[in-house]
Amino acid sequence: MKHSRYGMAYGVLVLLVLMFLVVNICAGSVSIPFSEVLSILGGEKGDDVFADIVLQIRFPRALAAAILGGGLALSGYLLQTFFHNPIAGPFILGISSGAKLVVALVMVAALQRATAVSSMVMILAAFAGAMIAMGFVLLMSRVMEQMSMLIVSGVMIGYICTAITDFIVTFAEDAEIVNLHNWSKGSFSGISWDNVAVLAFVIFFTTFFVFLMSKPISAYQMGESYAGNMGLNLPLFRVLLVLLSSILSACVTAFAGPVSFVGIAVPHLVKSLFGTAKPIWMIPGCFLGGAAFCLFCDLLARVMFAPTELSISTVTAIFGAPVVIFIMLRRKKERG
Repeated sequence: MKHSRYGMAYGVLVLLVLMFLVVNICAGSVSIPFSEVLSILGGEKGDDVFADIVLQIRFPRALAAAILGGGLALSGYLLQTFFHNPIAGPFILGISSGAKLVVALVMVAALQRATAVSSMVMILAAFAGAMIAMGFVLLMSRVMEQMSMLIVSGVMIGYICTAITDFIVTFAEDAEIVNLHNWSKGSFSGISWDNVAVLAFVIFFTTFFVFLMSKPISAYQMGESYAGNMGLNLPLFRVLLVLLSSILSACVTAFAGPVSFVGIAVPHLVKSLFGTAKPIWMIPGCFLGGAAFCLFCDLLARVMFAPTELSISTVTAIFGAPVVIFIMLRRKKERG
């Protein structure tokens, strides 16, 4: 019975991902018929303008939104597991903002020297920023016993990093700084096929490694003492969780900027859909759920006020924030 529910849940998520992927390619300020899209993707010669829009703009952007959305949701799931806190996430804990700050510094330095920044350099810069922010959060977690205070300290770290980033972006005088400003607000625009290749490699490799850790994560969810008795090397396990979640959130920030609430909301929505918290089901489910959620939000960001485009974080916050409020109210009800 349970396995049939899991199969149906996966079926729903895959269907949503495919549906939103197709709609993202077809819909926009220029509508492209589905038959035309199939012809272009099939290699048939069609309208050159439509072909450029599909192959150079919309298709790589949609793939990036799906892959990065999946990675971000998985990063949130790992952080919630690590801190045993349902509202822990890369955006709330300030990890995305730390990554954003270091990437902004690297981008501004590169613009001033008129040099191009490779995708791997962007990821490494974001990873460094994510690890610095994560270091502060871990220090706070040792000092503060209450998890609510840890979340508050993470939010404060995020505000500080965002304020410094905004200051850098505001006073960086360059014609190309418009792209940096859009990126700092969160956007999947401007993604190239080279970017897709790099981010897909990093995200898929990390996700595969996370999946291999399903059993240790399951033991850790039962409690640290239980995991220790089962022979789990807790210090090494914690380091791996921090590294993997930081790589995933750093990759997202490097290419799309900060994307809010996906890492918190999606794991809870997927958990409700599957009716289980077992990592072996949740890890692929979170990835697919994050992909569908970000594709849907990116579609709204592009189409809602076309040709004006909203930042992706604006749309994800509209749908993700109510989920977080619901989680907090439910926790209070369970305790009270």
